[in-house]
Amino acid sequence: MTIAEKTAGAARLDRTAAGGSSAAHRAAVSTAFLANGMFTGSWAPLIPSFAERLELSASRMGLMILAFGIGAVAVMPVAGRIIGSHGSRLPMLALNVALVFALPFLVLAPNVPLAVVAVLFAGAATGGMDVAMNANAVAVERRRRSAIMSSCHGFWSVGGVIGSALGGFVIAHAGPVTHGLLAGTVIFLGFLVVARWALSDAPSGETAAEAVAGVPHGTAPGAETAAAGLISGYRGAVLIGLFALFAMIPEGAAIDWSALYLKQELQASATVSGLAFAGFSFTMAAFRFAGDMVRDRLGAVSTMRWCSGAAGIGLLVAGLAPNPPVAILGFALMGIGISNMVPIAFSAAGNVGGLKPGAGLSTVTALGYSGILIAPAAIGFLGEHLGFAVVFLGLSAFLVVTLAAAPLMAIADGARRPR
Repeated sequence: MTIAEKTAGAARLDRTAAGGSSAAHRAAVSTAFLANGMFTGSWAPLIPSFAERLELSASRMGLMILAFGIGAVAVMPVAGRIIGSHGSRLPMLALNVALVFALPFLVLAPNVPLAVVAVLFAGAATGGMDVAMNANAVAVERRRRSAIMSSCHGFWSVGGVIGSALGGFVIAHAGPVTHGLLAGTVIFLGFLVVARWALSDAPSGETAAEAVAGVPHGTAPGAETAAAGLISGYRGAVLIGLFALFAMIPEGAAIDWSALYLKQELQASATVSGLAFAGFSFTMAAFRFAGDMVRDRLGAVSTMRWCSGAAGIGLLVAGLAPNPPVAILGFALMGIGISNMVPIAFSAAGNVGGLKPGAGLSTVTALGYSGILIAPAAIGFLGEHLGFAVVFLGLSAFLVVTLAAAPLMAIADGARRPR
């Protein structure tokens, strides 16, 4: 049988194995991202009432938030192994169900020990689902002629906005328990969509096309050597993970410290200082939905270079800003740049040569999110002693590294069938 015949047969097998249309698969995985983001957004406004109910000091609440992150990072390698053995659909669905119960557990925990268990459970559910839904998005991307990863992360951002905006309103008018139960119900409705239409990828982590055509995993038919070289095996996953780390630390700094920077160092009011995070979040979400089109036109490497440049310039503008409006503009520009860096890195992680998608993604997500756990405290310490303007200027060096390392992302374009 010729390569062309193998590939044609594989395409037919892809359609059979997929169990639905490409549009339905994309809608399902996008809904999973939306639900995961909605959980995260819903948890944020619950934190004050959670701490008050359990009489937690700021430092003890900080330990609770750390436990949430530990639960997330700890389960990521486990999720990766399950994905490698059974595909991404099963763990994505199972962890989506766990996410349904996570917020109710948090709002109903009667004491600190059970609250710790609930926080670890919630972190494990959202962190494990993060790996699974990204792996499923990679599998869907392979079966399409265009990228979807950035828009999937855009849906996560939208879910976060919906969860946080509605969460505050519901908590104020109906209380945290009602909010937790209502959010769990909405996430369950999303689960029904995911369960009905989510792509069932091959247990080996290969697409059906790759399995039939004999193409190495993570490589489009006819591009057998795309994943060779430096970005292969766990070494490649670690390199991509470090890349994601360098992108996520500045992102976390903007989320956690931009408002405080405007208020303390640029004398902005409480209302104006919040616009820094709002501008960053808005441009990041908007350009995530545009990112797939840009990546299809320019390719992953060029897109990453432009994104790194925009994010780095944004940080410089914010750090050198003489007044709040200029700083807000800098953070908005940074959001444009940051928007597609992590999605492209995750696409690359799912296509590392010699690794199944779950293994690569679990390594990259664990490395990336570990920065979010460790960096905020370090940035806060440096900001207190040096000033946040100096910190933001220094963080621009991270984007210089990602700019130089952009060629590592070429493997992300191997995720899709050639046009």
